[in-house]
Amino acid sequence: MTQTTTDFQSKLANYAELLVKTGVNLPAGGKLQVGGPLDAAPLLREIARAAYRAGALHVNVRIVDPQQALALYEDGSDEAVAYIPEWAAAEDQRLVEEGYAFLNIAGTDPKLLANVNPERVAQRSKLQAQAGKAVSEAIGGFQVNWCVAAMSTPAWARAVYPDLPEEEAVAKLWEDIFTVTRADQPDPVSAWKAHTDELERLTGLLTDKQYASLHLKSDLGTDLTVGLADGHIWQGGAETARNGIRGVPNLPTDEVFTMPHRERVDGWAVASKPLSVRGQLIEGIRVRFENGRAVEIHAEKGQDVLQKLIETDEGAAHLGEVALVKASAPVAQTGTLFFNTLFDENAASHIALGRCYPTNVQHGENPEALHAAGGNDSLIHVDWMIGNAQTDVDGITTDGQREPLMRGGEWVI
Repeated sequence: MTQTTTDFQSKLANYAELLVKTGVNLPAGGKLQVGGPLDAAPLLREIARAAYRAGALHVNVRIVDPQQALALYEDGSDEAVAYIPEWAAAEDQRLVEEGYAFLNIAGTDPKLLANVNPERVAQRSKLQAQAGKAVSEAIGGFQVNWCVAAMSTPAWARAVYPDLPEEEAVAKLWEDIFTVTRADQPDPVSAWKAHTDELERLTGLLTDKQYASLHLKSDLGTDLTVGLADGHIWQGGAETARNGIRGVPNLPTDEVFTMPHRERVDGWAVASKPLSVRGQLIEGIRVRFENGRAVEIHAEKGQDVLQKLIETDEGAAHLGEVALVKASAPVAQTGTLFFNTLFDENAASHIALGRCYPTNVQHGENPEALHAAGGNDSLIHVDWMIGNAQTDVDGITTDGQREPLMRGGEWVI
C-alpha cells in the first residue's frame, strides 16, 4: 500500500469518525440509519465501523443507485412514475419512532436528469414529498438527531471538475471535502467544537436583537427586505434534538439562519450561483417577491424546472428560511462551484423556498403557534444562493433603525 493510499484511508476514517461523533453524535446504545449512492459504499463501510466502535446497537445501511431513477424516468410508464409504495414511508416512520439517528451521504450527479421531462420529475417529487411528509417534518423538527454530508463520487467529480481526468477529479473533490469539513486536521472533533461555538455566539446575538426584518443588497441586483417571523430564533452549527442529543446537521456548515414571515418579503432576489435541484440545473434565477409571495419568476436556464418547483403547492412560492454566510467561509475559499446545495449554500448567504423549520420560532412545535408567528408550510424546502463578496446586510429594528450586520459579505458584529 502506498503512502498516498494510506494517507487517504486515514483521512476517510477520520471523516467517518467525525460524521458519527460530531454529525449525529451517536451515543453508546444508539441506532443509526445511514444512506448514500452506490459509489459511496467505501465511506458507508467506514461509518458503520465508526458507529459500532462508538457503541451503536444497530447500523442500518441503505444504498441507492441513482441510475435506477434515470431508468424509471426514461423507460418507466406513467403509472410507474406515479407509484410510491406505502412501505417505503412506513419504514422510515418506524425508524423515527424507534429513535434512529439519520445520516445521509450526498454525491450524485447534479445533472443526471438534465434531459428528463421536468413534468415527470416534478410529479414524482411531489408524490414522494407527500408520502414522506410526516417523516420529513419529524426530522426537520429535530425529533431525532440527523446529519447530511457528502462523498466524492465519479459522477459528481466530473461535473465539478470537467477539465480533469476522472481519477484526478475524484481526488480533487475529496481534497475539498476533507478541507471544508476539517477532516484533514489533527483533531477534527475539537476543531468543530471551536467553530460551532463561534456560530453559537452569532446566533445568540441575532436572536437577542429580534430584528423586524433584514435588508440584503448586492451588486448582482438583489435588493430584498425579508420580514422575520414573530419570536424568531436564529440557529446554526450544532443543534440539540428533542431526544437531548446535540449534533451538527450539516457538514460542512457556516450558516446562521432563521425564519422569514411568509407575508413580509418584498423586493428582488438574484441568484449568485446556479441551483442544482432534482437532478436538473437552474441558472440565472431572478425572483421578485411582493407581500411574501414570488410574483415574478425568471431563469436564464431551467425556467420550466423553477416554475414547476414553485407550483408544487401554495407554500412553495413563499420563503421558509433566510441564512447568512460570510463570503470568506471555507467552501467559498475553494473558489469552486459544487453544484450541490450542501456545499454551495455554505459559500454564500441564501434563502429557501418552501417549508420553514419549526425550531426557528418560539413554540414552533405547536402548528397553530407556528402559523400565527408567520411560519410557512410546503412540501418543498429548496435553498438558493444570493450572497457574494459584494453583499451588504442590515438588520432593521422595530422602530425602523438600520444596524449593519455584513459589509462586503463579511460579518461586522
